[in-house]
Amino acid sequence: MTPHPHPPTVLVLRALGLGDLLAGVPALRGVRRAFPRHRIVLAQPPVLTELALATGAVDAVLPAEAPGRAVPDLAHWSGPPPDVAVDLHGNGPESRDALAALHPRRLLAHAAPDGPPWSGHANERDRWCAFLRGYGIPADPLDLRLPPPATPSPAAPGAVLVHPGAASGSRRWPGERFAAVVRCLRAAGHHVLLTGGPGEDALVRRVAERSGQHSRDVLAGGLPLGQLSALVAGASLVLSGDTGLAHLAVAHGTRSVTLFGPVSPRLWGPPPSPDHLALWKPGPPGDPHGRTPDARLLRIRTGEVAAVCLMLLRDARGARRPVGARVAHAL
Repeated sequence: MTPHPHPPTVLVLRALGLGDLLAGVPALRGVRRAFPRHRIVLAQPPVLTELALATGAVDAVLPAEAPGRAVPDLAHWSGPPPDVAVDLHGNGPESRDALAALHPRRLLAHAAPDGPPWSGHANERDRWCAFLRGYGIPADPLDLRLPPPATPSPAAPGAVLVHPGAASGSRRWPGERFAAVVRCLRAAGHHVLLTGGPGEDALVRRVAERSGQHSRDVLAGGLPLGQLSALVAGASLVLSGDTGLAHLAVAHGTRSVTLFGPVSPRLWGPPPSPDHLALWKPGPPGDPHGRTPDARLLRIRTGEVAAVCLMLLRDARGARRPVGARVAHAL
């Protein structure tokens, strides 16, 4: 009996974080539709495997990490060269060369000779869908929803999730302001849960102490991604800075309020929707990797944040004024 040959493979490189994966879902689904008979392998951090497979666009994950400006490492690749390699990682020669070293039959990359021009001012979802369209591959930037998680939520559904952490200090709104919003939400009768990622326990404890939050409603230490996804999917609202949890809320259709600075929501914010409000004070660009809160972020006041959170919670089931992400930039 003749063995079945291995299916042709598409290797996609996006070895970044949670928000990067979720912003790349529309492009990944475009690749999936363009190569329906291929095995789609995504090179990304292994901690994101469960979520990547849940998109329905990926058949397998190749462990690969390239935080910051690190050169992607594809040393775990084995077997014959991929039929197609797709660089959704960046626009420079580093990611292109990492894929080219595997000798794919076809390479799609911004830095390839036939690569589409890079747009530095586009939203991340739009940028990568436009990149694929440059190669004749349709992709819809609004095709970003995830199915309901199979993992049970670790807490009662319907809570308001408040996540004060972020990857860099410049994107962290002060903890005492988060605490003030938590007090306001609880005074209005809402059940609030505080969440924090790895290394953010001290920050979460400070917010909990200042807001009088009970320890049972504090989920610090970094939940496993499956549990975190289920928690977000079952929440009534997510309040956070510009971090992966905000992208997860959009992916699950959970209402959200996201505090932006120093990076504009035009680049990384949610699609315009009355369910997802991006608060932002326009100004000159800042350092997204800075150690101290960005000046634009500090101009967002506690009262503004509490007001829009309560508005979304109050109008969850009824008609709501058409305030989308674009309008909320000017709040």
